[in-house]
Amino acid sequence: MLRPIGRVLSPLTDPVGAPRQGNEGAPKAWLVFEDGVRQAVSDLRPGDEVFVLTWLHHARRDVLSVHPRDDRRSPERGVFSTRSPERPNPIGLHRVEVLAIDGIRVQVSDLEAIDGTPVVDVKPVLPTDGR
Repeated sequence: MLRPIGRVLSPLTDPVGAPRQGNEGAPKAWLVFEDGVRQAVSDLRPGDEVFVLTWLHHARRDVLSVHPRDDRRSPERGVFSTRSPERPNPIGLHRVEVLAIDGIRVQVSDLEAIDGTPVVDVKPVLPTDGR
C-alpha cells in the first residue's frame, strides 16, 4: 500500500497557475517529512540532485489521452507518452536539487508541485557513468 512520507510546503497553491515543469519558473519549496522517516533523510546533503515522487492528489484518474500541454492544436496522445498529471495513477516525478536541510525539512529547487502535495518517495539522480 502506497502511503505518503511527507508533504510539499510551497508558495504554489493553485494547480492551474503552477508551472508545468520545474525548469519553467517553479519556486524553491520544502519537503516536510514524517518523523518516522527521519533516518531515510539523514544522508541527503545540499547539492544532491534527487527525484521526488509525489501523488498528484488533485489530478483526474480517469483520463487516458490528452492534448499535450493542453494545446488543442496538438494531436491527442495517450497519457503514458506525456507528462500530464491526469493519468490512472497520478504519480509526479520531479528532478530537483537539495538546497538546505533543517531536521526533517528539506528545501529543494524548482519544484512545480503545489502546497500540500503528498511526497511518496525520494531517489538519487545517478551519475551517467553508472556510479
